[in-house]
Amino acid sequence: MKEARVAELKARLSEYLRFVRKGNEVIVYDRNEPIARVVPYTSSGALVVREAISKYRTLGDIPIPPMEKPLGFDPVEVLLADRNSEV
Repeated sequence: MKEARVAELKARLSEYLRFVRKGNEVIVYDRNEPIARVVPYTSSGALVVREAISKYRTLGDIPIPPMEKPLGFDPVEVLLADRNSEV
């Protein structure tokens, strides 16, 4: 396994891809934080892209589940008060 910063990966992408093609992994870092892992491609992976199935036509059609306990306040009023307040 190798580690590479974003700028280094961009500058030497072909070299890193050859390394991955041989079965190795590369961890990509951005400002000392790991952000990605480049691994060899396998065609038998479990990831399948399919079209979303929606039983609701609009967001308004989605039922809101009942609250188990009353909140004691109106959340809409709290949101409106927050939006109207100047910070």
